[in-house]
Amino acid sequence: MTDNAGAELRRHRLTGFLLAGCGVLLLSPDSLIVKSTATSPLVFLFWRGLFLMLGFGVISGLRYGARLPSVIRHCGWPGLYCAVAFSMSTVGFVTGVKLTAAGNVLVILNTAPVIAALLGWLVWHERLPLRTWLVILVCVSGASLMAAGEFGHGRPVGLLMAGLAAFGLASNLAVARSRAGTDTSVMLIFGAGLTTLVAAALGGAVWPGWRDFGLIALLCLGFLPAATTLIQLGPRYLPAAEVSLLLLLETVLGSFLVWLFLAEVPPPLSLAGGGLILLTLTVNGLWEDWHRRRRSARG
Repeated sequence: MTDNAGAELRRHRLTGFLLAGCGVLLLSPDSLIVKSTATSPLVFLFWRGLFLMLGFGVISGLRYGARLPSVIRHCGWPGLYCAVAFSMSTVGFVTGVKLTAAGNVLVILNTAPVIAALLGWLVWHERLPLRTWLVILVCVSGASLMAAGEFGHGRPVGLLMAGLAAFGLASNLAVARSRAGTDTSVMLIFGAGLTTLVAAALGGAVWPGWRDFGLIALLCLGFLPAATTLIQLGPRYLPAAEVSLLLLLETVLGSFLVWLFLAEVPPPLSLAGGGLILLTLTVNGLWEDWHRRRRSARG
């Protein structure tokens, strides 16, 4: 690899980390606001999907203007799958959080980096370095420690929905990675619309009350459209497994916000697991920065 090609690759990866990292920061209030509402899962999903569809539409319209229809057509069948997978992950996450303990959902969602890595390897023959596999395994272990205190409570159907969310999240990012030259974030409009239709068909088109309406609007018109768009852009620059790995930070940040605003004090295992995730990702980031500087100095 030439020096110029190496520098371009490093800039490419840095862009991916910045996009996905900013997306995770904006995503972190998600669990807090879901827990703060009193609506049923179907009602929450209906309004979440409706607001997200509007938010994604505005963002995509501002980015592409009159070119938006052609960008959507360019996504093809893979883009359509991304829309369906996004809807799967949304329905699975919200229903899982509502029907079982948050720890159960997090333990299963934390398998998303492994699923994404396996899909990338099996389907698209994308190989990850051993170091990345080790980081994934350590971070998944840390996230599982965070959830261990709550694991085992709640309804079994919640576990199934969390599994659906994990597969939807991982496969969405993996397929988006396979179309790295295509902006599949525009397809999130249709994924949110599908979520709305499914929830409405099952009876979710019900007024949630002004308090919950305001919370859902804050989340789904403010934080989530920008967060999800940035995360969806991540696989254009990084392997899907690494984007999923960054999403584990949401486990730490989301738990901190729930602790801060709802006074749910995390058990010692949660603190240990969160510290393990932060330490591992920090060491990995510092190592990458050191490696980049050393290569630059040689060039």
